[in-house]
Amino acid sequence: MTDLGLPGALPERDRIALRRWLLASIIAVFFAVAVGGITRLTESGLSITEWKPVSGALPPSSDAAWAIELEKFRQIPQASSTHAGITMAEFKWIYWWEWFHRNVARTVGLVFAIPYLVFLVQGRMPRSLRVRLAALPLLTAGQGALGWYMVQSGLVERISVSSYRLTAHLGLALGILAVAVWTYSELRARSDAELSEPSHTSRGWRTALLSATTLLGITVLSGGFVAGLRGGKVFNEFPLMGGQVVPPGYGMLSPWWANAFENPAAAQFHHRLLAITVTALVLALAWRARQAALPQMVQRAVFGFAAVITVQLVLGITTLLLAVPIPLGVLHQFTGVLALTAALIATQRAVATTAATRAATLPPDRVAPPAWPAPSQR
Repeated sequence: MTDLGLPGALPERDRIALRRWLLASIIAVFFAVAVGGITRLTESGLSITEWKPVSGALPPSSDAAWAIELEKFRQIPQASSTHAGITMAEFKWIYWWEWFHRNVARTVGLVFAIPYLVFLVQGRMPRSLRVRLAALPLLTAGQGALGWYMVQSGLVERISVSSYRLTAHLGLALGILAVAVWTYSELRARSDAELSEPSHTSRGWRTALLSATTLLGITVLSGGFVAGLRGGKVFNEFPLMGGQVVPPGYGMLSPWWANAFENPAAAQFHHRLLAITVTALVLALAWRARQAALPQMVQRAVFGFAAVITVQLVLGITTLLLAVPIPLGVLHQFTGVLALTAALIATQRAVATTAATRAATLPPDRVAPPAWPAPSQR
């Protein structure tokens, strides 16, 4: 497989344009995740009780329309519990957050879809990326449907959305981000110094970074269950929980496996354990990377990964001790996604240096042809 960051792999003008689009897409996903966090923490997500992908982009335009929306909201269980006695002014506040969240999601879809189609029609996208990048607009459309499926779970019998569906919604967002970040990093131009480096990333290091990235992804997803179960509102202490290592009530549900997904105490305990484990692993890798025979760009990426995940752990503990104030809760979610981004970049660079080294050692007749037609062939 051709390394798209190597000279001649594709026209420089197109490589830069693709990276700019992917950077804009990554920023859009980060913004959507942050707005989604605010919507969840302000208990705004169930304020719009219908899914109208097109007409829903416009808000109520009159007092009568607002009254209808408020009456629809009052028919769901959350209105008589979490938002008991809600006034029109209070309803508008939560409605605007959910409306903004949905329109941000619509915008993200357009940011993915329109440039993709333009690049495709103009023939400026490498054949090797067409299917992969098609996943961005398609998965974003699926994310909209999954978001509504999540909201539906809180409209009838529950006063909040299903933690399973909330975590699935988060997981799909992370999947979309992973495709964009990996490809963005893959399209980074290699400097002359990087191309001249004789070293490559060993299989052990690639495995270690992939393992750390996978473990971090699981940790972030476990945070989805903590959020869905309001697990951050219990045991606001550290390092113990209720004066114990394993919290009281840890295994209260039956069957036993349900505790991980439906028991707030167990969900928080698992999230803590995973966060501490992955942070310790990444810090150990950063320490080893100081004197390891690693390409400089991989070493720097590992150091960056370690720095971000350390900040995330400290921020998570602070957020827990303060019982999840909205600004810290949103920042914790944002930084978790940032840590995953740093992990993906470190792993991709490790893979890229290995691929580049292999390509450099192949005889000329075995080097893969460019993934892009030459200018004379276009």
